[in-house]
Amino acid sequence: MRRRPRTSFLVSLLSILTFASFSLYLSRNAISTWRPYSDLRKLNAVTNHLVLHNRNKNNIFNNQFSRQTRRVSSIKDTLLSTVSVLIPDWEILVIVAPNTPLSSSDTPHCLFPNNASSPAKFSGVLPFTNRTTFKCDLPEPVRRRRMFSQPMLVTSPTSETEFPSPAPELLKWNFLVYESFSTENDVVVFAKGVNHRNGDNRSPEELRCVFDLGSGVLNVAVTSSVQEVFRCPHPDPSELDFDSHYGLPNRIGISLEIVSENTVVPSVAYYIPKPGLKPKLMTNDLSVQARPKYFLCACTMVYNVAKVLREWVMYHAKVGVENFILYDNASDDDLYAVIDELRKQGYNISTLFWIWPKTQEAGFSHSVVYSKSKELCSWIMYVDVDEFVFSPSWGHETENSVVVPSLKKLLAREIIKGGTRVGQVSMRCMEFGPSGQRRHPEEGVTQGYTCRRRGEQRHKSMVLVEAVDPSLRNVIHHFQVNERKGFMSKQVSVEEGLVNHYKYQAWDEFKSKFRRRVSAYVVDWKQEINPNSKDRTPGLGFQAIEPKDWTHRFCEVRDQRLKSLTRAWFRSVTPNGYRMAWQTN
Repeated sequence: MRRRPRTSFLVSLLSILTFASFSLYLSRNAISTWRPYSDLRKLNAVTNHLVLHNRNKNNIFNNQFSRQTRRVSSIKDTLLSTVSVLIPDWEILVIVAPNTPLSSSDTPHCLFPNNASSPAKFSGVLPFTNRTTFKCDLPEPVRRRRMFSQPMLVTSPTSETEFPSPAPELLKWNFLVYESFSTENDVVVFAKGVNHRNGDNRSPEELRCVFDLGSGVLNVAVTSSVQEVFRCPHPDPSELDFDSHYGLPNRIGISLEIVSENTVVPSVAYYIPKPGLKPKLMTNDLSVQARPKYFLCACTMVYNVAKVLREWVMYHAKVGVENFILYDNASDDDLYAVIDELRKQGYNISTLFWIWPKTQEAGFSHSVVYSKSKELCSWIMYVDVDEFVFSPSWGHETENSVVVPSLKKLLAREIIKGGTRVGQVSMRCMEFGPSGQRRHPEEGVTQGYTCRRRGEQRHKSMVLVEAVDPSLRNVIHHFQVNERKGFMSKQVSVEEGLVNHYKYQAWDEFKSKFRRRVSAYVVDWKQEINPNSKDRTPGLGFQAIEPKDWTHRFCEVRDQRLKSLTRAWFRSVTPNGYRMAWQTN
């Protein structure tokens, strides 16, 4: 017969659980002692106290900000400020202070307190705040430590650098404010780990926006909290510290406070001051806002797509897209060389360096406020570079037809009964398989992949910018529209419009996508969870190992409609035979 547990055993177990809970609480607060790295003229670590009334003047916020700096020897006799974040796959993102001159002759490394080091590779410069970024790997010996310290950026792994004691802890990507954007009316803050899942959002009343003024802090109410996007009013300009030398506010950090937990989320973001009012056009004595520059734009997040970008841009420009907005997720191929070539050929392409991993939805939310601020687009189409939008009716057009096919025909301003207006048009996707290809087809994906699955898959959308709900919520290329202002979404039939999604390409091409899922709400293929998700590749498993029958998978319907269409539009005769317009020498 089993013996019942003794009372002493239960007491011991309860003690262990209590200790573990307390340790977890301490560790959470240990990484929440954020303060943005100080400006170059304030290199000594300081601790300041300030009591400021919040925007509602109803209560007082008192907090202590310990500002951190990092000594960097990548430029001789210069003290610089950096902050580092541990991102997925044991990579470290090192962000250098704004407007820092860096020498191209330097060979930077990340140096850790135990003298371990790893090469630091230049990634890019963050827009709006002009901060240079590097990436380095967290060395194996450092990974075994209980707590990770921020590295120094040095010219060589043998650089003599004095670490502060204790060394600041490495920020964690899963709990971080990483970006902000100022509109005319408010501030949009982007953060990881505050809202944990799609649809599981904290109430705005649980949060505050926190502004680090250098000499103290100021907090204002959060007005919207959805996914990784939060909105709050601008702080009172009279309480901001303006820098007369630079003409800009003096390095104002921005973060979020979780009120119930008394926790300020670690942050690498800066507040950008409220932009000036847009000029207005005077028409018949009526003051109206200037119209967007382009009627239809296409927006996508890209990583190492130089090989396929020309085909995607040239095709969609042919069918009505006037401007392309690319959020570069830290590409390291020839992307910008290809973009420069396309621009010289007359294509309008806007690029934003968006280094943050698994933030596709947040990037798309950012594109809406970005487009509004620049008055870029009336409509934005959200598709990936392996997706091509077309109408089967275009195949009936003759070469001598004067009618130019255009996606704009799908965007007619329809007024439904009761005054409701179409603010979003969605199209179903057809998923294409490898179609027997063992490598990237030289003539392009529209020519090489011609066999697909039978069923229709998820939809992709074109959205009217003014129709997007103020929360900026979006899921899988589909926005929530502002129903309170009378907008609705409409899905067109597959005869009117659809998307050819060249999802399962030749194995080497598909394998490069296997390790990078940009959506925050889609599980990575290599994680052994949620195996029945529609976002997983059927029958593939959790490792990038090529199935024996890969080249013939997902081939249920032979579909050459877009192949024939693009061949008629873009193929030309050369001394060496036929070539597509996007093929390079």
